[in-house]
Amino acid sequence: MKYFCNPINVTYPYQFKCDPRDNYRLSVNREAADPSLVLFKGRYYLFASMSGAVWVSDDLAEWESVPLLENMPIYDYAPDVRVVGDWLYFTASNRGIPCNFYRTKDPLHGPYEEIRGSFDFWDPNLFLDDDGRLYFYWGCANATPIWGTELDPDTMRPILDKVPLIWGNPMEHGYERFGEDNSENPRTEEEIDRLFREFLDSCGKTAEQIPEENRVMIRATFAGMPYIEGAWMTKQDGRYYLQYACPGSELNVYADGVYVSEHPLGPFHPAENNPYSYKPGGFLPGAGHGSTMQDRDGCWWHTATMRISVNHVFERRVGLWPAGFDAAGNLFCNQRYGDWPMAVDRMREDPWCAPEWFLLSYRKAASSSPYAPGKGPESAVDENVQTWWRAASGEPGAWLMVDLGEAMTVHAVQVNFADDPDAEIPCPGELVSGPDMARYIDRKTQPARWLLETSENGSAWEVLEDKRGAFTDLSHDLVVTEAGATARFVRLTIYEVPYGAAPCVSGLRVFGKGNGNRPKQAEASAVRSGPLDFVVSTGDDPDAVGYNVLWGNSPDQLYHSWMVMGTRIDRKRIGALVKSRDYYVRVDVFNENGITVGKVGKL
Repeated sequence: MKYFCNPINVTYPYQFKCDPRDNYRLSVNREAADPSLVLFKGRYYLFASMSGAVWVSDDLAEWESVPLLENMPIYDYAPDVRVVGDWLYFTASNRGIPCNFYRTKDPLHGPYEEIRGSFDFWDPNLFLDDDGRLYFYWGCANATPIWGTELDPDTMRPILDKVPLIWGNPMEHGYERFGEDNSENPRTEEEIDRLFREFLDSCGKTAEQIPEENRVMIRATFAGMPYIEGAWMTKQDGRYYLQYACPGSELNVYADGVYVSEHPLGPFHPAENNPYSYKPGGFLPGAGHGSTMQDRDGCWWHTATMRISVNHVFERRVGLWPAGFDAAGNLFCNQRYGDWPMAVDRMREDPWCAPEWFLLSYRKAASSSPYAPGKGPESAVDENVQTWWRAASGEPGAWLMVDLGEAMTVHAVQVNFADDPDAEIPCPGELVSGPDMARYIDRKTQPARWLLETSENGSAWEVLEDKRGAFTDLSHDLVVTEAGATARFVRLTIYEVPYGAAPCVSGLRVFGKGNGNRPKQAEASAVRSGPLDFVVSTGDDPDAVGYNVLWGNSPDQLYHSWMVMGTRIDRKRIGALVKSRDYYVRVDVFNENGITVGKVGKL
């Protein structure tokens, strides 16, 4: 079996950013986002923002990172790739200058032929229809829509005026509302006017002194309008599924919605099961701005952006999930246990198959070598990527250990390294100015050397993975043993991390099977608290590790999910509903031994 665990296990390069929105502070963190994944000549190629590379795989589980050629715009966001005949076409985002297209027959070695662009755009997506006509979609703003047009395939220039296709509508689409947990409702016109007047007073200007386009954007921001961005087109059974991201990449509720049409340029209407891709809970949240692809066997997969957003709002990763179309033509994506280990072949056979292994490490006793104040080992087992254990120094030999409480069967361990904003790391290259900030992408492979061991008694140790001699830079590494290892203790010893920094671990996540029984069925209640919201509660179950709240438009289409950790759910508000739609809800409960399915009820 080939396994992966989100975020996908690739080389995420370091970014050095000097951002005016952050008082020009130099921040250091890894980043990759806005993924475009395609099948080209029998292999899978994945391009992502700020990766400086193309990732290639033969099985969707193991990836190789190959640096992009020097003539490619690696400092431009949202790279888009599409297969057009024998060619792979590439383009990316910029403002104020025409964006070029590139094409190649060999994504790893090139050459990439340049096709001069004729207009600028942000978050592009190219789409080749069955009749050979070429369409183009773009847009990334809170005051403008997703646009579409048709391109001349020889010149890549528009042959039609741009058409507005999707506008933000947070008054009716709860999942488009801004804020953590979709917590911010759009403001009234009176509130917007007041905030705009305060803004004008603060900068000493009148409204007439600000260009109209800027006024529109500023007022949209004050209104709490979502960013509508990240278009991706998929065609299935003669219908066009235009996907888009919202409301903001730095939020746990970053999602992909979908609109449907009988024509590539619309008119489009919202799909019944929005949002299509939505993963607000669990260890690493976020599932917006991505791409949807069929693999060699005709099975569907969706890849999208996951968020950390501690060092910088654009500190992000890439996730991959099984997807598909149901009998009614609904596009779905399974993210119920979206950052647990998945077997590629099992997901191909059944995109809704339950996990083989369960989370064993949540809030278990953790210990370590000396650590920095406020960065204790408990932060490595709290299922929160935004907290981490930090060793007291960068000296080799720092260790972190999890006590599972009793010997269990361990099948997988995900080692998640973090980057602390207090680390003093000088920029190794020259910052490159861009439309939003100056940055430098360090494309050199950095060392990450460590040893992973297991023990039944805490004294005799068995090596599970030895990377002391490896020169690898995988910040979310996954170690799998299908046969399983009997262990109570799992210990990670770290010998080197990039730039000689003090090691930080946001998650030493252990998966396998416990020795007891699954929890009892959850005693759950779900009540609609408004047109866009519902509230979920459960009784307290000491045997529970966490819950999965599932909802959808019918009892057998519970396509949306929100994982909540702990022994109970205490009035959890979920604000991703669509106005005037009926919904059904089910609350499943899980622990180290399995998952117990709940009862379906109507909201």
